[in-house]
Amino acid sequence: MAEKRTVARPYAQAAFALAQEQGELQSWSNMITLLGQAASDPQLKVLLEDPEQEPTKMIGLLQAICGDAMPNSGINMLKLLAENGRLLLLPEIAELFEEERAEVEKCVHANVISATALSDAQQQQLIDALAKRLGKEVTLSHEVDESIIGGAIIHAGDMVIDGSVANRLEKLTNSLVH
Repeated sequence: MAEKRTVARPYAQAAFALAQEQGELQSWSNMITLLGQAASDPQLKVLLEDPEQEPTKMIGLLQAICGDAMPNSGINMLKLLAENGRLLLLPEIAELFEEERAEVEKCVHANVISATALSDAQQQQLIDALAKRLGKEVTLSHEVDESIIGGAIIHAGDMVIDGSVANRLEKLTNSLVH
């Protein structure tokens, strides 16, 4: 997976720079997100992986999916990706584009995994604490995973805070074994 991100990074950076230069971050974000979602679809992925498919046909299909959301420069990006056999990287390009956008806009998305559902007040406390620590605006999503027993795991950008009971038990087990 890291290899795909490495290959996708220059495309995402170039798309982001162009979108920023054009003052069209939001429209590019919408387009790239839509393309990334489309390329993740199992049926479309099969077509994109097929070396027998004409690149122009794939570009036309992706263009049709985006409809009015695709500017001419977006079509040029698709042509470049198709010529280089990189259409399958669209999900990674979309993800990296959004990371660049979040960095520029000083915001970050955090995902919290806890053993039980968090109240609105607890979620707001986490948002406030993360915003203070990261110096960015924070949006939060929440998942419940009973297997972590208690505590929480927080993913915010590249940062991971694992305060789960399961993690603590694993560390304790390792220290007892060694």
